[in-house]
Amino acid sequence: MTRKKVKLAFITNDSARKATFKKRKKGLMKKVGELSTLCGIDACAIIYSPYESQPEVWPNTMGVQRVISQFKRMPEMEQSKKMVNQESFIRQRIAKANEQLKKQHKDNREKEMTEVMYQCLTGKGMQNMSMPDLNDLGWLIDQNLKEIYKRIDSHKKMAPHHQQISQPQAATAPPPPAHPPVTLAANDMLAGGVQVQEQKPSVDLTMDAAVHRPQWFTDWMNNPAGENMGFGHGDEMMMQFHDNHNPMWSSAFFP
Repeated sequence: MTRKKVKLAFITNDSARKATFKKRKKGLMKKVGELSTLCGIDACAIIYSPYESQPEVWPNTMGVQRVISQFKRMPEMEQSKKMVNQESFIRQRIAKANEQLKKQHKDNREKEMTEVMYQCLTGKGMQNMSMPDLNDLGWLIDQNLKEIYKRIDSHKKMAPHHQQISQPQAATAPPPPAHPPVTLAANDMLAGGVQVQEQKPSVDLTMDAAVHRPQWFTDWMNNPAGENMGFGHGDEMMMQFHDNHNPMWSSAFFP
């Protein structure tokens, strides 16, 4: 069963007020003792009432005097920094309630404009809306667009990271082993019918050039003037060219 909220107002009925005083005084003394024990602080309580001739104190008279002396040694600004009376306490509660009411109005207005936005998406017109309603609707649409763009940017930033994780690393195949040259005997190649292209040995031009030079090249080197080297008079070596076109070259390059 839920506890009923008590109205914070002066109780006009004398008997009810006296019963409430005794009940709450006991609870207040209990709470002060728990606070001092659990938190290890110095605290005291002094309660005057019209129902008793002497004030009731907690924990005792010496304890109350010690806490009051400690309080009086503090500067005056520090003494009144967090001090409240009934009026200031009520003002604080009113200010807090106004803030809660303002926040609730804003939440209700946002929900109302959200419903209007959804109705506009279904085709309902905005002819009957006032200028404040249109301004609030435009603000709500801007907030939704900002949230959408923010989510799009976050997904774009996260997409390359997920793509790198999802792609398997391509396994690099090791290069094929280099096969050593296989040399077969001549009889084995003929018997097995293997056709092997003859590999010609490389020619050392520096050492064997003089041995393989033809006779005419040697004569020409010894006689650079070209006097009677066995080529005739030179006309036999000339190619026959026609006047109109050259049959040896393509007309695309040499017209």
